[in-house]
Parts: sequence; structure tokens; C-alpha cells
Amino acid sequence: MADFTSTKPYMVRAIHEWCMDNGCTPHLLVAVDSHTRVPVAYVKNGEIVLNVNYTATKDLLIDNEAISFSARFGGVSQNLYVPMHAVKGIFARENGQGMFFEIEDASLYAGKDEASDGQAEPSEDKNAIKSKKPTLTIVK
Repeated sequence: MADFTSTKPYMVRAIHEWCMDNGCTPHLLVAVDSHTRVPVAYVKNGEIVLNVNYTATKDLLIDNEAISFSARFGGVSQNLYVPMHAVKGIFARENGQGMFFEIEDASLYAGKDEASDGQAEPSEDKNAIKSKKPTLTIVK
């Protein structure tokens, strides 16, 4: 039997598009783990809710492995990275309609190339890992 890809990323994209088509604000419920890059000050009980409306994000990309975008928190722009395995749900803020998921094993999405999701190979040293992380420089 062939191994099929997860339907989750397709459903997330579909609900996001449905929200946008109906004038609703799509929100993402995320279970925060070591692979998730979100502002930790806004994490409550290991979860965070993110507004993924095009007006609230910059460079929003929802692919099969992860959701990435830039957003402002407290006036400061931050780059966010949410692996698809950490997505617990996507819903419209206005009416709560959407879809919720069980948290899945990260290995379902890592598949062929662990480095493709921005995570370093375990055999690399800490300096190499630090060099792969994005940095924010304040320009005046």
C-alpha cells in the first residue's frame, strides 16, 4: 500500500481560503513545542492563537510541512514558523467555524529531509545550529 501524505495541510489551506472568501478572520490554534517559533510571551498553557489574515501577516506561506509568516507583536515584527504537526485547528474568529485536528507525530511531516523544515541535523555542532536561525536587526 502506498504511503499517502497527510490531508491536514490541504484542509488548513481550504479553511483559510473559506474564511477569506466569506470575509472572516482566520485564526490558527497551535500547540507550541521545540520546533515552533512563536513569541513565547503570548503562549498560554502550551498553546497560542494566531491571526493568519492577510492583513495581519506578511509573506504568509502555508505549505505541506509548515506555516510561516511575519507578524507584529507589541509593535515588533517577528518571523513565525509553525510546523504542520503543531496545528491544532483553524477557525473563523467571527463564528468559530473551522476544523480542529489531533496533534500528530512530527515524523509524519519530516519525512525525506529533516533539514527542510529549518531544523538542524543532530550531528551538527551548536555553532552551526545558531547560524541557521533568523536574526532581527533594528535599523534606525
